[in-house]
Amino acid sequence: VQLVESGGGLVQPGGSPRLSCAASGEFGTLYYMAWFRQAPGKEREAVAVRSLGDAYTYYADSVKGRFTISRDDAKNTLYLQMNSLQPEDTAMYYCGADTGCPDLRIVRLGFYEYNYKGQGTQVTVS
Repeated sequence: VQLVESGGGLVQPGGSPRLSCAASGEFGTLYYMAWFRQAPGKEREAVAVRSLGDAYTYYADSVKGRFTISRDDAKNTLYLQMNSLQPEDTAMYYCGADTGCPDLRIVRLGFYEYNYKGQGTQVTVS
């Protein structure tokens, strides 16, 4: 299984890019899909999580009201619409997908909890 992120790059403050994460290969049900980010010198953090059927959605406080996570399960693709970007949003953004947890109401904020992980796409706000 391969997760490939795209949509990152250099963005001006206030910009609104959309990240995509496409899953390919053979896999089971993508119960959870999530976006994480890691800024230089900081720990990786969960940005947004969405479980299958929208049973569970999470946003980090720092992005609430600015970012929107969505998924197109027919295309096995996860999106992150980012609005009103600020320099503090600069980070490597990673996609995670998990097929091992069918309970869709569990809080899953650890990158290690996702059995498939992307290589990341850099977002620089400057």
